[in-house]
Amino acid sequence: MNLSYLFDPAHWSLTTDGSIPQLILSHLWYVALALLIGTAIALPIGLWIGHTGRGSFLAINAGNAGRSLPTLGLLMLMVTLLGLGLTPVLIALTVLVIPPILTSAYAGVRNLDHRVVDAAKGVGMRPWQVLTKVELPMALPVLMSGVRSAALQVVATATVAAAVGLNGLGRLLIDGLAVNDYSRVLAGAIVVAVLAVVLDLVLALVQRRVVSPGLLPK
Repeated sequence: MNLSYLFDPAHWSLTTDGSIPQLILSHLWYVALALLIGTAIALPIGLWIGHTGRGSFLAINAGNAGRSLPTLGLLMLMVTLLGLGLTPVLIALTVLVIPPILTSAYAGVRNLDHRVVDAAKGVGMRPWQVLTKVELPMALPVLMSGVRSAALQVVATATVAAAVGLNGLGRLLIDGLAVNDYSRVLAGAIVVAVLAVVLDLVLALVQRRVVSPGLLPK
């Protein structure tokens, strides 16, 4: 196993173009944008479906659709329609983010103890108050699991950005394969895997901070 590329100090310089830290920052930027856009779209839809029970077929089937979607194929289609650049990459990654968050938001609200919801309505809470002050806080454990799942998928899949000329850790994989530099390819694979683990740990800490202690697993 040749790890020379990974442990070469020259590849960890913050000021060198194409260095591993710069590629990590670009990679995280794509991930963050996709998560923000995808959450902004999927979260309100999932909460509304769970709150009203309308359109539940959409939430139930979203997960299966997301798992079967060929991200690279979608990216190539977006490039064909929109040209090169960040936009087609963001569309492909955002489409990957939406299903797990939409499904988890729906499931988190729909599977709540209805006695709690009925009690909130009984004390005079309006529907939007029930949703934002009762259902959403109690659904956070399930919702955060969806966010973590989406983040892991996007971290792994964001490597496709390099296929259309962008930066990110996919550069190590694609450029390494182009010149038969398998040490570079291995370095890219290892850094992506470590980044995914670190991001999941960070989100786990966020989950413990935002979820009520009474809702956390013992």
